[in-house]
Amino acid sequence: MVTGERVRDVTFPSVDVVLSGTFAGPASRDPAPGVVMVGGSGPSDRTNDNFFPPIQRGLVEAGFAVLSYDKRGVGSSSGDWLAGTIDDFAADAAAALDFLSCQPGVQAETTGLFGHSEGGWVVLRVAARGNVPWVVTNGCPGMTPAAQDRYALATALQAIAGITPHDVEVTLAAYDQLVEAGRRGADFDEATQLVGSFSIPASVEVLFGEYWSETDENLWEFTKRKQDHDPIPDVLRLRCPHLATFGGADELVPVADSIGLFAAAACHAERHPRATLTVELFPHADHRVQVHGGTALVPGYVETLVRWITERRDASSQS
Repeated sequence: MVTGERVRDVTFPSVDVVLSGTFAGPASRDPAPGVVMVGGSGPSDRTNDNFFPPIQRGLVEAGFAVLSYDKRGVGSSSGDWLAGTIDDFAADAAAALDFLSCQPGVQAETTGLFGHSEGGWVVLRVAARGNVPWVVTNGCPGMTPAAQDRYALATALQAIAGITPHDVEVTLAAYDQLVEAGRRGADFDEATQLVGSFSIPASVEVLFGEYWSETDENLWEFTKRKQDHDPIPDVLRLRCPHLATFGGADELVPVADSIGLFAAAACHAERHPRATLTVELFPHADHRVQVHGGTALVPGYVETLVRWITERRDASSQS
């Protein structure tokens, strides 16, 4: 906690749930820009597994008001994230934005969205639909979840000692069959039978077994709904500046491909003139822009966020 900051637990309604979170603002009552922080995939709470607090502290120290919240069905929020969709999560993020914008001392016109990983897809959808002054994504894939997960699996396979190209090919082919099963609407029993029919190489049995052992019927149905979400149509509809940050050593997201997809969308003839794209790449940082396997953010990350958001705020006040 920053000395002198204002911190309180809050609740606010979304379409069909009540969300709980934490509001943190600077001690000064001077009007402050706001930042809504949206977590990544799975049962992410208001801290996003302790990734958010150091970013939040840095933003509050720089004079920003920050709101983070438990995903629906997580922590103190009602609902069930496994029953949700990207649209549901976007509705929740929009509700958080409305709530923060209405808080005393928060400048609604300069209050925007920060989304990590899956949260990037969520905030891009909100920004594509509404009047959002700016949006920040961190480690957000520029492709579908199915394509991103395939990349993550391929990266994990390559790290296995003694694995052969054939083993990688067979395992990825099995993954592709699961994706196609989801596309044709296969239920969990059919998917389980399909997995049982795979001839997974011994070198990757443990890895693939861990992947599937975490899947139950609810997660399978959620995965089917989400796997072909394409963020680029939302990126094309943006009407505000977009900062995309990445760790150069991210093993979960194809960073170069994602940057290329975002850049191609930014060059589209029908892109709104206010929808600028800024990319910040932090070499050697991972998916959470942390370095050397630790929990510390890469040096300069929070400062980059503060500088970019401040520049957008100043540009808005001068227009």
